[in-house]
Amino acid sequence: MKTVVICSGGPQSVIGSLDEFVQQEALFIGADRGTMYLLDRGIVPTIAVGDFDSVTSIEYDTIQAMCEIVKRFNCEKDETDTELAVREALTLQPERVILLGVTGGRLDHMQSALHLLYRIQLENPTIHFSISDQFNEIRILTAGEHAIQREQKFQYCSFYMMGESICELTLRGFKYDVTNALLSTGTTKFTSNQPVEEVCTISIHKGICLMVRSSDS
Repeated sequence: MKTVVICSGGPQSVIGSLDEFVQQEALFIGADRGTMYLLDRGIVPTIAVGDFDSVTSIEYDTIQAMCEIVKRFNCEKDETDTELAVREALTLQPERVILLGVTGGRLDHMQSALHLLYRIQLENPTIHFSISDQFNEIRILTAGEHAIQREQKFQYCSFYMMGESICELTLRGFKYDVTNALLSTGTTKFTSNQPVEEVCTISIHKGICLMVRSSDS
């Protein structure tokens, strides 16, 4: 599976290890300060993109010297640096795109990333998009059946609606299975469920779901 990892400039402390992605020979894209995060870990991104207003002039010189492709944009632009990085990722024809460095800091940046995730997943249904950090993985699930593997690092799994209510949500393989449930605005019932089977399934008849897989540590 061809994987592209985008590293944005959120708090570096919650990004977690990148060893798994390096072993998978993923391609990396640095978004603004996220480029320095990658370089500091010995990873040279395939592309560096953004307005680079979050790096010093010395750091930007380093980025230019180390990275073969650097695309710098004016600070006065309509897109976030993360969205610009996603555009570059799509040119690489990936099967999976993972966004790092978009959680744990400014809430407006995280909200922007969630809405971006929602839009790009709907626009590119054959590509697997997710937001990831040291403690969480966030995905958008559309109508249909989805299977997830139980993972020790993610003990909890929560579900929230995106847009209209989710009709006929069915969960199998979880501690709390449900059949044809309604997931509507303000519902907290589907928070902190737990996978108990090796393979769990989520079936959605209608609607779009935000799935958050989490761990406490």
